[in-house]
Amino acid sequence: MALIPNNCLSILNVSYAVRERVGPWWNIPSYNKKWNRQILKDVSFHIKSGQLMGILGNSGSGKTTLLDAIAGRLNHKTNFLGQVYVNGRELRQKQFQKCFSYVLQNETLLSYLTIEECLTYVALLALQKRSSDLIKKKVDAVMAELNLSHVGNSVIGSRIFRGISDGERRRVSIAAQLLQDPKIMLLDEPTTGLDCMTANHIVSLLSELAHKGRIVIITIHQPRSELFQVFDQICIMSFGELVFCGGPSDMIHFFSGCGYTCPEHSSPFDFYVDLTSVDTQTKERELETYSRVQTIASAYKNSEVFRTTLEAIEEAKCSVKELPPIPFKCEDSPSALCKLCILLRRTTKNLSRDKIGIIMRVFQNVFFGLFVAFFLLRLNNDFLKGGVQDRVGLIYQCVAALPYTGILNALSLFPALRAVGDQESKDGLYQKWQMLLAYIVHFLPFSVIGIALYSALIYWTVGLYPEVSRFGYFFAAILAPHILGELLALAFLGVIQNPHMVSGAAVLLNVAGVLAGSGLIRSLEDMLIPIKMLSYFTFQKYASEILVVNEFSGLTFTCGHFNVSAGVLSPCPFSQGIQFIERNFPGAASRFTADFLILYAFLPALIILTIISFKIRDKVIIRQ
Repeated sequence: MALIPNNCLSILNVSYAVRERVGPWWNIPSYNKKWNRQILKDVSFHIKSGQLMGILGNSGSGKTTLLDAIAGRLNHKTNFLGQVYVNGRELRQKQFQKCFSYVLQNETLLSYLTIEECLTYVALLALQKRSSDLIKKKVDAVMAELNLSHVGNSVIGSRIFRGISDGERRRVSIAAQLLQDPKIMLLDEPTTGLDCMTANHIVSLLSELAHKGRIVIITIHQPRSELFQVFDQICIMSFGELVFCGGPSDMIHFFSGCGYTCPEHSSPFDFYVDLTSVDTQTKERELETYSRVQTIASAYKNSEVFRTTLEAIEEAKCSVKELPPIPFKCEDSPSALCKLCILLRRTTKNLSRDKIGIIMRVFQNVFFGLFVAFFLLRLNNDFLKGGVQDRVGLIYQCVAALPYTGILNALSLFPALRAVGDQESKDGLYQKWQMLLAYIVHFLPFSVIGIALYSALIYWTVGLYPEVSRFGYFFAAILAPHILGELLALAFLGVIQNPHMVSGAAVLLNVAGVLAGSGLIRSLEDMLIPIKMLSYFTFQKYASEILVVNEFSGLTFTCGHFNVSAGVLSPCPFSQGIQFIERNFPGAASRFTADFLILYAFLPALIILTIISFKIRDKVIIRQ
């Protein structure tokens, strides 16, 4: 009997199709029509531990989709057929995440962390029952294995500020996966965007990782000819079909047998990929090249190489008892509370190094307050000189603008964290809502500090009611809307991918809440009954009532305008602030405490709604 390998991966008859719209959304008749597009078609291959497989093909050939299928990241309920076997055992849906390590083409790394810090936090999230010394040894070993030790203290960087090189970023992404000691690694275009020397180094490094007992599969677009012998297996895809899969020497013999011998000074990769590509420049050329591809694919299905692949798959399925169990990654991860604490520490360390971000978060409301204070200068109690109007305008700004600054904070800081959370949650390190909750806990102190500075500046500069207790109520009443604005943006970021769409939706919802709920532009008593009913579901209603009662209770207004024709002072519409409250917000004075309770009840309610939106994100992501 043939020698059984330590681990093996088998893909059998994998097919995948998606339903697509025929026309643009504005052409309703064609948009309502759908057609099935075949992305993968009957793909089968077999690979053993210790081997590096390269999947080649032009853009659109189905390389990335094949990796997604292997990793279990496609929708297995609809339009998916085929089986994925590890050591002869068919994987169940819940096992894919625990079995495969997947490095995406676009790295998602936190910009302000060093390489060592980034890997240490990943190790803390992935490994439990490990002392800090063991974690450090694990991280140091992985950095040494990937030649990162000399840059371990370098900041990763981003497009805004320079950090490590692209090749080093790619190796950091690979190192993060190696910390869980995976036996099967999938990498999507790990050489894209790299120069030839760096790309060759990455592939050679992956070959070394494979030869240490792992299965490594990568998609690659245009490898250099000197890498031809580095791959243990080479797959070529065209229009979702596998036109060849086998060793480098097998590939030479197969295509030569089909009548296509690689010229002496040509790269086998370039020659065979071009040979199996469809040229769509003209209809005649498309038909000619497509017919050639189908002929080659048919020849491969009838070849000895393909029969050997099917035999190896069947042998593995029949030798389940002799093969080792499915090689899952390390599963000794910390508890949910520990993960939350680790994520909070990481988020705080990363964002606290963003000096401009910290300054803007703390002082943006102060800058806004300076502008408002300069505009208003000093409030007075003369009714006809803006004593009421200026106060109403200031309250309107507090209710309308402060949630907007919260929205801006979420849109500028959280999308990068969300991208990292999307990737790491697919790797099984934690759930998306845990990253979300860590961010919420992180930004709360900054919100308190920023609004405290704004409140102190505005309240005492423009001359609101001079009482310390009322200043405290003012601060508490404007803190909640600011936090709620950020939570509102986070809730939208859970289900909407595009931050620009989130910005529009959150701002419009905030404006609608101010118009319908505040009662500062039009009295709620004069609004239509449906809008009046909706106002009870807006936090602006309760914040406005609190601020109005807090400021106008106990105020006395005068009219200093002299009516020349009558020779007397013009009478005021009202002289007491309580009269303004009862005219525009009937009963608000008696609801002061209840309004506070309802206003702050919005915070846990919106946090729960935001967590739900990120749980929805685990299943469905609305892509714009």
